[in-house]
Amino acid sequence: MLTLLRNLLAILVGVVAGAAVNMLLVSISPMLIPPPAGVDVNNAESLSLGIHLFEPQHFIMPFLAHALGTLVGALVAYLIAASHKNRFAYVIGVFFLCGGIAASYMIPAPVWFISLDLLLAYLPMAWLGILLGNKLQPKPSIGS
Repeated sequence: MLTLLRNLLAILVGVVAGAAVNMLLVSISPMLIPPPAGVDVNNAESLSLGIHLFEPQHFIMPFLAHALGTLVGALVAYLIAASHKNRFAYVIGVFFLCGGIAASYMIPAPVWFISLDLLLAYLPMAWLGILLGNKLQPKPSIGS
């Protein structure tokens, strides 16, 4: 029973941690890379009307928010999970991938960015979270 609760906690805390990192990066993004003049990134209509003004640098922070949010969420889930650590890290990656797919339908963006984002920001970051988790929390070797 404790294993089940710990694994459920891994998913919950992984999602919350990943979402927090994502939201933090998205919220500071306009301060680091200002949007084009006249575009309000917090208004869907303004974003739709002004997306043609965006240059590649305007997509750096959204990509980092998605990638680092997934990485942190997967790492946290890996570290907390009591069993099947890799699976729980990938559950976080798939969860955020589903969010990325949904966002690609709701938020206008160029095809190149959507493709890059969906291919590199989610499952590869979950895999990287597993690698980092293995370094931070190595499995005990047999015979020790």
